[in-house]
Amino acid sequence: MRRRNVGDFKGQRARTHFLSVYQTAMAQLPPVSESTDVPTSFGTVRAHRFDGPSAGPPVLLLPGRNASTPIWRGNIPALLEHRTVIGIDLLGEAGMSVQDKPITGPGDEAHWLDDTVAGLGLDRVHLLGVSIGGWTAVNYAVRRPGRVASLALLDPVMTFAPIPVKALLVSAGMFLPVPESVQRRVFSWISGGAYVDESLPEAALISAGSSDFALRKAMPRSFTDELRSVDIPVLALIAGRSVMLDAARAPARARSLLSHGQIELWADASHAINGEYPVEIAERAGAFWDDVDRAGTGVSSQ
Repeated sequence: MRRRNVGDFKGQRARTHFLSVYQTAMAQLPPVSESTDVPTSFGTVRAHRFDGPSAGPPVLLLPGRNASTPIWRGNIPALLEHRTVIGIDLLGEAGMSVQDKPITGPGDEAHWLDDTVAGLGLDRVHLLGVSIGGWTAVNYAVRRPGRVASLALLDPVMTFAPIPVKALLVSAGMFLPVPESVQRRVFSWISGGAYVDESLPEAALISAGSSDFALRKAMPRSFTDELRSVDIPVLALIAGRSVMLDAARAPARARSLLSHGQIELWADASHAINGEYPVEIAERAGAFWDDVDRAGTGVSSQ
C-alpha cells in the first residue's frame, strides 16, 4: 500500500522497468563484495560494498538526484585503487532504498544517513557526494559530525550557492510527463551541452528514475553560517561550466565559510563532473584522503 508523503515508484510497471534498468547498470560495475539493506528510522537503505585497499576508513558514495549507485560506473574502478568504497542509494530517491516514513527536512536527512553509517558498522568514513549527494554529505557533517572523517564534494548544489532560477525551471523537465526528446535536451543542458548517449547505463538510469519514481520529500535548504561549524577537512571541486550553481561566486563563499576547506575550480567541467573526470577525481580525492588520515583525522574502521 502506497504511503502518503513517501517516495515510491509510480506503479508495478514502473518498478519493474526501473529494476531492469538498475540491474543492467549494476552489471557494468566492478564485482560487488556485499549488498545489504540497512534498516533506518525512515526506511531501508541499499548499500553496495566494493573492496579495495584495506588501510584507512572507507569512502561512502552519495549520488545525485534521480540517480543511485550505478551512476558511479566510471568512478568506482579508479577509486578502488585508493580505498574500499560503499555506494548507497539515497533514501527517498529512485533506487533500491525503500522509504517508509516522511522525510520532512535536513534533520531527518541527517538522521537516516547516520543510521546507515552506524548500521554498516563504520566508526569513521570519508564521504564523496555529487550534486545533491554533496549537499547530503555537508548536511550530515553539520548535524551529526561524529563519524565523518572528511568530505569530498563534486559540484554540490544548495551548498555554497543557490540553484539558479533557470536551472530550477529547466530541471522540471526531469519530473514532468514530457517526451523523451525533451528529457534528453534537459540532460544535455545540465551536462554543459554535451551529447547524452542513452546507450550508457548512467543515462538510462537517470531517465528511468525521472519517469518511474515519484519523489515526495522536503527540498534541500541552502546553508548559511552553519557551514562554519564544519570542523573537518573538506575538498570541494566546483565545475566552471556548471548550470546548477554560480561557479563565479561559489568558491569564494566556500573559502570564507570553511575553516578546513580546499576549494578548487575545475574550469572545463560541467555539472556532470564525476563522469567527465573519473580518474582525475580519484587521484585528487585519494591524495586528500591519505593526507587526512596521516594527520590523524581518520582512524581505521570496522
